Amino acid sequence: MPRASTTSDAFNAVAEPRRREILLFLASRERPVGDIVVALRLGQPSVSKHLSVLRRTGLVRARRAGRQILYRTNAEAVRPLHEWTKFFERFWAHQLTRIKERAESQAREQEKL
Repeated sequence: MPRASTTSDAFNAVAEPRRREILLFLASRERPVGDIVVALRLGQPSVSKHLSVLRRTGLVRARRAGRQILYRTNAEAVRPLHEWTKFFERFWAHQLTRIKERAESQAREQEKL
């Protein structure tokens, strides 16, 4: 089955680690490209390409403020990603519980020796 384009599918768009970094960086407030370049130590052309993908998938919004374009994570567009990954939380919680129980059991065995 062919993979969806990174420009049409949010899951494919966030498969790229740099795009996830940009989304996290923009989550707290609007920022211009220059701030992203400096903070994440990426080249301006690279940041612009990543922002283009994130905008086309709706994960990032942009607005013009004078000569600058300010970018911000679109929380509503990220929601489906969150909801999908949230389903798997119960598996992670279960694994952590099992690890904790195993460690406690081993500690009790060590105390008996």
